[in-house]
Parts: sequence; C-alpha cells; structure tokens
Amino acid sequence: MIEGACHCGAVTWVFRGEPDGATACNCTICRRYGVLWIYDYDGEGIAVGGPTTEYVRGSRSIGFHFCPTCGCVAAWRAREAAPDGRVCSAVNVRLAAPEAVAHLPICHFDGLVGFDDLPRDGKCVADLWA
Repeated sequence: MIEGACHCGAVTWVFRGEPDGATACNCTICRRYGVLWIYDYDGEGIAVGGPTTEYVRGSRSIGFHFCPTCGCVAAWRAREAAPDGRVCSAVNVRLAAPEAVAHLPICHFDGLVGFDDLPRDGKCVADLWA
C-alpha cells in the first residue's frame, strides 16, 4: 500500500497494490502540473479522501482533482464509468513519501501527439529527485 497527501494534509489518497511504474505524460496539462501517475480503479485500488476541486478542460473525459487549500494536484478520475461499471483513476505519486515510491520505474506517455506509450529509459522516480 502506498499513501499520499497534499501539502496541507486535507486531501489524502491510498493506492492498494504495487504499481508497475509511474507515468510521466507530456500532454498540455500533465507537463504543466509536473505529476507522476499510478493507475487503478476508483474504490478498488485507489481511494481519495478529503475535499477536492475538479478541473475539466472542455468536454474532456477526465477531471483533475486538486486541494482547494494548498493547490496540490492529487488525482484524476474518469468522468464516466467504463462499460463494466468501473471508474478509471490515477493518483499523483509526487504526493507520497519519497521512500515509498523511489524505486518505481518511470513510464513515458506521449499524450501530446501520438497518444502512445514510449520506451522506458531505465530511470526511476528517485532519479527525478536527484
């Protein structure tokens, strides 16, 4: 289990399981936020607690949730359930304790142009903090 919290502690999240990596996306919003995502389903592997404010650009399918007090981006959540009724979600591992996520390999995702997974470069979360 991995836990995270915003700077002021009002928003928290729990990730149950062991992610296979943390995703760095280069889309127009993720690159601005500087987030690293780990994914699962809302109410299954991911639980977010505390008050959040949601940002949705246009009619996008996901909402970004941040703390209304300190502004930390905590998670994103699909705005609609999949056909199986599950709601995809992701939490920002930059809000976790460094030692809990330092070992996670970085997965690169091209959300800007091709919407494709990119090759891994062998770096892990700890390399981004060096």
